[in-house]
Amino acid sequence: MCDYSLHNVASRPARVGDRLVSAGFPGSITRGFASIDDANVAVCLMPGTELAFERDIESHAAWQGEPARTYGQKVARFRQVNVETPMAHHDALEFPDGTIVLITNLREGQRATVLQLPSTGRDQRHEQDAQAASAPAASEEAANV
Repeated sequence: MCDYSLHNVASRPARVGDRLVSAGFPGSITRGFASIDDANVAVCLMPGTELAFERDIESHAAWQGEPARTYGQKVARFRQVNVETPMAHHDALEFPDGTIVLITNLREGQRATVLQLPSTGRDQRHEQDAQAASAPAASEEAANV
C-alpha cells in the first residue's frame, strides 16, 4: 500500500530483496520509499512486509532546531494505522519493541532492504503449477471447437 497522498505518484509493489531509500516525492507532502535505482517511483509495501535498515532508523525533528530522533532499531515491519480516518497518514513502521513511527516522519535518505513479504495465505508455486498443467488442456479444447 502507498499512503493516500502518494496516489498521484508513479508506484510499484515491493519485491523481496528490493533496496529502498526513504524519500519525498514531487507534488506530494508525504514521504515514502523509493527504489535506490529509481527515486521517482514510490515502492508500496503490504502490511507485514519486513525491512532491514543499514543504520538505526531516524525520524526528522518535530521542531526546527531539534535533533533528529534515533530509535536504536534497524529492523521494522510495515503496518497501517489510523485506517478509519481517510485523510490521515496510514503507512507506518513497527519496531520489535512495539514502537510505531509514521513513514512520512522518517528522515529522508535512509536505506533499507525488503527482507520478507507477508504471506498471502496461498501457495503461489502450487497455483503456478496448476495453471501450467491446465494450459495444454485449454488449448486442446480450443482446437476441438
